[in-house]
Amino acid sequence: MHPRLASDLWVSAYLARLRLADIPAYVTAKGDPTSGAVVVKCATLDGAARAYQRSYDLMADERTWVLLAEGEEAKVDAAVARARSFDRDLWIIELEDRAGRTLLQEDGLRD
Repeated sequence: MHPRLASDLWVSAYLARLRLADIPAYVTAKGDPTSGAVVVKCATLDGAARAYQRSYDLMADERTWVLLAEGEEAKVDAAVARARSFDRDLWIIELEDRAGRTLLQEDGLRD
């Protein structure tokens, strides 16, 4: 089991990684700096988007990124807004990348 980084540190490191990959990203909602969950929304600039959230996989005994919503960007935005309405400590990070890159599966970000 890996120790968890404080949410604000993870978000800062993630934004830096995205900048290095030339992927525009914005924090649209700041959550709890220590233990807030994170949702990552990626708009592909063609009217579509995907949103990912962290989940715990009991079978693999690890945290993983899972798809929260995908499809028309307005519907994904609505799903993200619903998640935020249930959890005011939630961080929302929005990316824009035509190829849909999020880097969430890279070392240091996936777990």
